[in-house]
Amino acid sequence: MKTLYNLILVMILVVFASCRDLTQLNVDPNTISQVTVDPNFLMTAVIPEVVKPYQDDNYNGDCAGIMSYIQKSGWGGTLTYFNWTDPRSWAGNYGALRDIYLMRDRSKAVGSDFHLGVALIMKSFEFGLITSLWGDAPYSEAGLGATNTKPKFDTQQDIFTGIIADLKAANTLLSKPASSYTNINPVADPIYNGNPAKWQKLANSLLLRFYMRMSVKLPAIAKAGIEEIMNNPTTYPIFSSNADEAKLAYPGLSSSDSWASAIAWDSNVAQGNYTRIQLCAGFRDVLVAVNDPRLPIWFKPVSVQIIVTDQYASQGPDVTLGNKRYITNAQMAAKGYVIYSPSTWVAATPSATTLKTLVDTAKYVGIPLAISKTEPFTYNLNPSPLQGGANQHVSALTDMFGQKTNAMLPAKMITYAEVCFILAEAAQRGYSVGTQQTWYTNGIQASLSYWGVSSSYSSYISKAGVAYDGSLKQVMMQKYIAGFLNAQETWFDWRKTGYPDITIGNSGFRNTLPLRYKYDMTELNINGDNAAAAVAKLVPTSNTGQTGNDDSWSKMWLLQ
Repeated sequence: MKTLYNLILVMILVVFASCRDLTQLNVDPNTISQVTVDPNFLMTAVIPEVVKPYQDDNYNGDCAGIMSYIQKSGWGGTLTYFNWTDPRSWAGNYGALRDIYLMRDRSKAVGSDFHLGVALIMKSFEFGLITSLWGDAPYSEAGLGATNTKPKFDTQQDIFTGIIADLKAANTLLSKPASSYTNINPVADPIYNGNPAKWQKLANSLLLRFYMRMSVKLPAIAKAGIEEIMNNPTTYPIFSSNADEAKLAYPGLSSSDSWASAIAWDSNVAQGNYTRIQLCAGFRDVLVAVNDPRLPIWFKPVSVQIIVTDQYASQGPDVTLGNKRYITNAQMAAKGYVIYSPSTWVAATPSATTLKTLVDTAKYVGIPLAISKTEPFTYNLNPSPLQGGANQHVSALTDMFGQKTNAMLPAKMITYAEVCFILAEAAQRGYSVGTQQTWYTNGIQASLSYWGVSSSYSSYISKAGVAYDGSLKQVMMQKYIAGFLNAQETWFDWRKTGYPDITIGNSGFRNTLPLRYKYDMTELNINGDNAAAAVAKLVPTSNTGQTGNDDSWSKMWLLQ
């Protein structure tokens, strides 16, 4: 009887199971469904997916090279002499946008205004980057998946219009009393711990960035937009201190979630990314000219300083004693060496095929931009030249840049200092935002304070070249200094204002710096008609190559 009872029970269970929807039986318990996923989970995934690649590129990507912040001693041709001939893929950007769209849709489905506001901010940030780098791009029809594999390319103006609308919508969604929001998990938000008011400030600070980016192309719209924000601080709160900054700490558990040059994940430390990244002469010259206190925070003095003297001639024409290398005047003349000077070094290296012409005798030494069309690992008489290796006569990064994680080095979306300099530029352009001098000095104070050298402010602000003079150049130069680790943004500023005035060596790929990224070949091949229409609207310059409008030296709408 017991056996018969068990058999009947099994038959009942089988019949019951067979009546259930087959799709319910084929749900992987280890997979989170897109239909039911919690927006908190998506936010935790989306933020690093957007912010970390952005910071990595700003720190040691090609823009960091062309903006003269850094050079690389090996494998950096697109960085050291800007050979920007290859297309650039935006697959990572649009991959992140797929997750952002899912977060947006799930936020709407569950009625979470907080998560919807965050999703709109992340969408705006990503599209602001895409259109600023490439130009026209899929926007209104992007993210539709298999239903539209050939989205149209929206105009850059329409993309910026959509970005502004989304950020304003986010401002409204995030402006409610904290008690009115539901389903906020602070742990799921690695930037602001689920604080809607902080996200609201970020939305409006990004609005300032994008309005200012259009200030030359659409001055009336930019002026009205920035003044609306600044004249209504209750409705449009913005960053008011470094504590408001949108920054993401690195866990440092693996190479994928650590600072980009962490030594721990390099199999060959001698040729690792930390060793390879070195100071650029252009940035060094800017910092040294004003005795900037941030220089030793970011870069080390050379391990061995070169000194031209006859003091040790009896020991040889070129001798190293301790941490000094002494070269006689006769040796300098015999070898044809020329002392580096910021104003004359280009003329001293006519189409240089060798890097053993210039000798830099400073305490801090940088590799000049485009001094060679090969990796400049032999620069400044390097006695142990190694592609991608260290150079005892060139300044290296300070130790914190080799760590997996450091409190001073989070991934940042936008800083308070940048907001201050945006408003200083706005005031310089005649916008009603307060005084240019106030925002200028606030920006300097913010940056010095962040890097732990605020005690130097009083002496620094009185230096020639730093003391306020009301010029746009001065604002942009201080924004450039504070923008170290934020090279793409300073590149966008250079395109708009011409500052900083970058000095380029004779080995640059073209006569000036590139202006945009070339479109991805996958997009050109699969979405050819729409891509071709976007390419046709690019305007060639005298530096554009012979292969058509889609060139890194052609002008997008924003620059025409």
